[in-house]
Amino acid sequence: MERKERFARIILNGFESYFADFQNITLAARTRFENADWHGVQQGSRDRIDLYKAKVRAVLDYVKLVAGDQLENLDFWRQAKPVYAELIRGHNNFEIAETFFNSVFCKVLDHAEIRDDYAFVFSPQGDMPPSDMSKVLRRYPVKDDFRGAFTRLLDDYRFNVPWEDRDRDVGFIVDVIEEVLAPPRIDLGAGPLRLEVLEHHFFRNKSAYIVGRIVAGEEQMPFALPVRHNERGAVYVDTVLFGADRVSVIFSFTRSYFMVDASIPSQYVLFLKQLMPAKPISEIYSAIGHYKHGKTVYHRTAVRHMQNTSDEFAIAPGIKGMVMLVFTMPSYEYVFKVIKDRFTAPKEVTREEVMHKYQLVKRWDRAGRMADTQEFRKLVFARDQFSDELMEELYREAPSQIEERGRALILNHVYVERRMDPLNLYLQDATDEQVEDVMDEYGNAIKQLAAANIFPGDMLLKNFGVTRHGRVVFYDYDEIMPLTECNFRRIPEPRTEEEEMSGQPWYSVGPNDVFPEEFRLFFSGNQRARRAFDARHSDLYDAEFWWRLQRQINDGVITTFYPYRRRLSFPRKDTGLKRAG
Repeated sequence: MERKERFARIILNGFESYFADFQNITLAARTRFENADWHGVQQGSRDRIDLYKAKVRAVLDYVKLVAGDQLENLDFWRQAKPVYAELIRGHNNFEIAETFFNSVFCKVLDHAEIRDDYAFVFSPQGDMPPSDMSKVLRRYPVKDDFRGAFTRLLDDYRFNVPWEDRDRDVGFIVDVIEEVLAPPRIDLGAGPLRLEVLEHHFFRNKSAYIVGRIVAGEEQMPFALPVRHNERGAVYVDTVLFGADRVSVIFSFTRSYFMVDASIPSQYVLFLKQLMPAKPISEIYSAIGHYKHGKTVYHRTAVRHMQNTSDEFAIAPGIKGMVMLVFTMPSYEYVFKVIKDRFTAPKEVTREEVMHKYQLVKRWDRAGRMADTQEFRKLVFARDQFSDELMEELYREAPSQIEERGRALILNHVYVERRMDPLNLYLQDATDEQVEDVMDEYGNAIKQLAAANIFPGDMLLKNFGVTRHGRVVFYDYDEIMPLTECNFRRIPEPRTEEEEMSGQPWYSVGPNDVFPEEFRLFFSGNQRARRAFDARHSDLYDAEFWWRLQRQINDGVITTFYPYRRRLSFPRKDTGLKRAG
């Protein structure tokens, strides 16, 4: 066997080993849920994220032995690529196998060298395998009413622990259907009525989700059933979520990745794309744990967009950051963030610390309140798509990150994330009702991050964004830290009149000291926002609130995070909740 063939086979064997271990961690999610092993859930998520890098590193040790002095020879990679492409031709998961090859390439050579000649910038087999979604669906004909179909569904999706009250939950589901599916939402008489449901549960945090759609002829209504463990030996359906928007929020880029038994991920991705037409395929791959391939898909779509637009990149609207230079283009729903060479005072973090914190975000439970971020090295752009103002800003703030090669502009290190409306700008034009809602969301975001052991550090309004669904999300990570490492304090009373009148603190301040009373300063004179926030979240100004959360986290309490409004939960007897229509 020729060297390049052995080389290609080693990379493919590495991919197969990675995918098998990925599946093994994923398959254990069901047992963790049934046992209410929430600490195991968190560890499983971290292990699966760390797995990819470890497998690429392991493969690298073997390819070094095979390639020898040819390892960094681009011509050797040029010859090896078609051999690998032939090995994976017709492979069920060829698209993810291509990404794995790219990862090994980038470990060996500079990211700026990645070209379609040497790696899979684009796929010779197309973006996705020709998947048959029917193989991963269960179908339930709706004959007389929905009750029978959903009863059969819950029986098929049962666990090794019993339903708390299956018939009660089916009754709740049917009640909501009758409210939600009344014309004109969907014409139930448009054709044969049935449920189509993905065959395996989606596990995340303390929940399992059953995901599918109601189909009537050519019409569909997506739905998701969140299943929860009562931690007393039984499970129950907490609510039913209808419509593309509510299902999309579950799969949001602000949440940790799902565990789902998808041996051919593309089958699941294609079905989910039909349920959520507005959601990018890259985000769906990421949502089910294949975040590296999600990055590949994102890059391919980005390249195509840039090639087919006359738009220019420009500095992103809003207050400029002290650490990051942020730019975007009008027709593109993402922003690009470059770490500055020098940070504006009083920032004291280093580039390495910022990069480390962005890595942490991937491994943390983001609680639906932090944007997932893709990290790129040596990202190539067309120079003529950058405005003069932006180029001046880049050369002034981050010259070490720029290389110009003819018509190409290379940025050495870039973060990419979904574009949102900065909260401070959103408030400027918001109605009184919108202000009330968004400030409630802002407070909830801070509290939910804190419950996940994340302290944002800098809670200024400009560091939070508003999604198209109206959720408030944190996106400035340079000062985040575990909540348990913070030292929350009350401001001491001044001992003298001189201390009281002094413009400087009369008390010592340590590096991790936090004074919640000072949070009132974050509103920057926006009195409408301040009043709305105070009415709902004034407890955040009290150090006792933060001490209590720290005690809970140190005691091992894992908080439940709901990707939907709690008012949607069904009224179980032990909760006292009332369902709103």
